[in-house]
Amino acid sequence: MIKIHLSRILGERRWSQARLARETGIRPSTICHWYNEFADRISLEHLDRICEVLGCTAADLLEYIPNAQRRTGDNLIIEEHGNRRRT
Repeated sequence: MIKIHLSRILGERRWSQARLARETGIRPSTICHWYNEFADRISLEHLDRICEVLGCTAADLLEYIPNAQRRTGDNLIIEEHGNRRRT
């Protein structure tokens, strides 16, 4: 799983989501998804803008935490229509 630390970083800097949206030009709804860890896709352009304005690195914002149950290799099921799902 990927943990997004945007809420912690904004809290430490006492920045609002609205301020980050203004400073980066990223839509407030996108910032909200990152902030609440609902994002399932991350734009490299957005990551670059956020890192630039906050003066941090991608490693400061994102953390990989191994899943309790593996979701790849032998645990990957490909359905008839090509979509993947967990076992």
